[in-house]
Amino acid sequence: MSSKHFTIIGGGIAGLSTAVALKQKGFQVSIFESAPEIKPLGAGLVLAANAIKAYKKLGLAEKIIERGRILPSFSILDQWGKVITQADAQGLSEKYGTHNFSIHRPALHQVLLEEIDPTCLHVNKAAVRVENIGDQVLVHFKDGSSHLSDYLIVADGIHSAIRRQLVPNSAPRYAGYTCWRAVIDTPGLAMNEATETWGSKGRIGIVPLADDRIYWFACVNGPVQDAKMSAWRSADLVKQFKGFHHPIPEILAHTPDEQLLWHDIIDLKPISKFAYGRILLIGDAAHATTPNMGQGACQAIEDAVILADELSAQDKVESAFLAFEKRRLPRTHFIVNGSWQMGKIAQLGNPILVRVRNSLFRMIPDRVNEKQMEKVLGVDF
Repeated sequence: MSSKHFTIIGGGIAGLSTAVALKQKGFQVSIFESAPEIKPLGAGLVLAANAIKAYKKLGLAEKIIERGRILPSFSILDQWGKVITQADAQGLSEKYGTHNFSIHRPALHQVLLEEIDPTCLHVNKAAVRVENIGDQVLVHFKDGSSHLSDYLIVADGIHSAIRRQLVPNSAPRYAGYTCWRAVIDTPGLAMNEATETWGSKGRIGIVPLADDRIYWFACVNGPVQDAKMSAWRSADLVKQFKGFHHPIPEILAHTPDEQLLWHDIIDLKPISKFAYGRILLIGDAAHATTPNMGQGACQAIEDAVILADELSAQDKVESAFLAFEKRRLPRTHFIVNGSWQMGKIAQLGNPILVRVRNSLFRMIPDRVNEKQMEKVLGVDF
């Protein structure tokens, strides 16, 4: 067991995955989470082949796969149900490993929590600032307490107070559209593939989960933190997406209002530095992305594996943090920027531009799509 002690701020996918990876390398880890309890929350999640490869390195892939669902394909459709573009998940899986895998986010959290000693977890601890004390880092919490550690890994998400302390101009940016989502029991539908439907009034994604459940999300252009949209219920979404193809109206109408989650879509404009001496930013605290490429959680999971590898390869932790930064900056910048642009394209509202976009997408050669997928799914571990 290494004498080095790492403190992780944040008990989400990034923090828990990193805790597992570091524990497997023999490092001592403590996790501090702002919530009153580390309780698996959230809606659905799609993990691409790069994330599953990372979990294979951690020996967790089989446990995770058995709690989710592998989907045969992913299609982008127009509002009448005609295919705009389609990805053959089976073909991608043969090339890159398990791909287009869906799981209820709480199920993934549960697998990770099972790998962690509960005595390492500390709740009700919202980190507000840090300071270097000699050769250690002192973390100050909202409740007035503090914690001294050899090294600090900041994984507390896009609103991280510590990142804002280190990078004062790193405020989240609004993407221009807002989102509703839910996980529901399937309303008697036999669904096998994941789809996104792009129309002039918005975009809807539908993802089958295990146990006859469906995860869906709906994105609509609008002002930031719009009070009217925050009050929308399922009936309002049914009205907004009236005329969209089957089974969108049925799924929206079948969703109880109390199941709806609502939030604006935001990301973090790429920053130029993740490593700050004994402090490292990872996950959404470092490179939060819009969900348009399905890579937010995947990149956080990659972070965990690559950090553990660099800590094993380097004599000094600070050197490992810098090596991590060097490997991760180009890739995460590519994902964040690409996802931002994809969102702008997917959320076009002008009907004429929508028709032009759909026609152009249908003309893109397969080799171009394959090259793009290679850049997204290829990993360097």
